[in-house]
Parts: sequence; C-alpha cells; structure tokens
Amino acid sequence: MVAKALETPAALRRTAEEGARLAGRILADRFLGERIIELKGGIDLVTDADRASEEALLAFIRERHPTHAILAEESGASAGTDGLRWLVDPLDGTTNYAHRVPHFCVSVAVEGPDGMLAGAVYDPMLDELFSAAKGEGATLNGRPLRASSVASLNQALLCTGFPYDVRERPEGPVGLFTRFVLRAQGMRRTGSAAMDLAYVAAGRFDGFFEFGLKPWDIAAGALLVEEAGGVIRHVTGAPFNVMRGDVIASAPALAPVLLSEAKSFIDEMGWTPRA
Repeated sequence: MVAKALETPAALRRTAEEGARLAGRILADRFLGERIIELKGGIDLVTDADRASEEALLAFIRERHPTHAILAEESGASAGTDGLRWLVDPLDGTTNYAHRVPHFCVSVAVEGPDGMLAGAVYDPMLDELFSAAKGEGATLNGRPLRASSVASLNQALLCTGFPYDVRERPEGPVGLFTRFVLRAQGMRRTGSAAMDLAYVAAGRFDGFFEFGLKPWDIAAGALLVEEAGGVIRHVTGAPFNVMRGDVIASAPALAPVLLSEAKSFIDEMGWTPRA
C-alpha cells in the first residue's frame, strides 16, 4: 500500500516539485560564480552546473522511487522495473545560463504506459514552480493555471526556438518562423522550451512551436499545457508524442489556426519532418 501511495499522480507531482526545487537551488547558487563550459556539438553547451544539478536530482528520484527508469539529458537512460520513467532536464536554457541571462529552468516529468502522469518546471531566479498531475490541473506556486482565450493569430503572442542543427537544416524552423512572424501580433525567442510551454499553460504566451526538441525538453511542459486546457500536437497535426520533438502548443481556440498554417507551410515547402 505504501508503494502504491507513492505512485499516484499527486504523489509523483510532489516528487517532481521537490526535485525541481532541489536542482534549481544548485543552479541559482552557481549562477554568478565561475563555471566550466564545454561543447557537446557545434553550438550545444553543457556546464558543470548542468551536471551538478542532474546528479542531485537523480539521487533524489532514485531514493524515493528506486524501481523507476530515468531518461536524463546528461547521463542518458537507466532501466527500471515497473513501467514508470522519469524524464529529466537539469538545466533547460543552458546557453542563457552560460551567458548569465537569468532565464532558465529545471524540467522534471514522469510517464507511465499511457502517457505523462506528473511534471514540474521550476524557474529558480523568479521562484516560479509550474506543476501538474494528470487529471488534476496545472498550477503556478499553487495557483491554478489556464491557457489564454486568444483565438486570432493577429492578436497572438507566439514564442519559438531554434534547434542546435538549424545551420544544417534551416528550412523547417526558419521557414515556419517567417510565416508566423508576419501574421502574429508578436514573436519571442527566450531560449528555454520548457519555460515556453509553461508560459503557454499560464496564458503568458498564446502559442509555441519548435523543431528538434528532446523528450526531456517537452515532457513536463506538454502536461502543463494539457492540464491548463491548452493543446499540444506534432507540427503535422498528429497527436503529441514525447519522442517526436517537432511540436506546436497553444491556447485551445488558437490551435486550429496554428495547425492549419503549419500544414499549409509543410505542403507548400514539400518539407518532411523527421520521424
């Protein structure tokens, strides 16, 4: 009975919240200090803070849920025995962090066989904790969240990001950006996909799209959007799949417009999203 009580969506949400706060404190404590920065790819960074945050967060999850699998950005996958898996990004917005731009977060989510069960996105610089549990809604520091009611693209504030391989494959992200920036009220590029999705859930952004994201980037944010009444889909309009990182999320009334524009773009360009 104790083990089952620890694995309800509400209990898993508490683990996600506490773990995100723990990791976020590490990031905040190191933010102004010296840091070690390495390249994982052409423009993809990792810092010593990423690793320290992830180490503490994984230890916390394993202590509380030793039978669960984990997929983490820096250390990869570890197996579990009961069908539950944590998806962990210890520092989303690493480039911001490395340049001391105070916009970054920790993203923690857990999924079961039928999808996401709980998740949290924590901004340690503003002390904002966005969290959700399946069927129980989304909150910001305990206050209920609701996606915006905007229905017109002309009135919509959108956000986006560019994948690390944008120089090699610019046609998708740059093409769709160009299409939307000419139609929306405004466009932002903040540097943290997890925070962008949290902001869609909070009604701060009306829509978000990005290509080439990883499961740990979007797992918690996707649940936040859905539990706040928003919509998240693959860029083709197909149902959301955490393993397919080309996504559009939005306020519910705006979703048909964004998805229609994205489909038109794909058809006109003859562009094929990655499988």
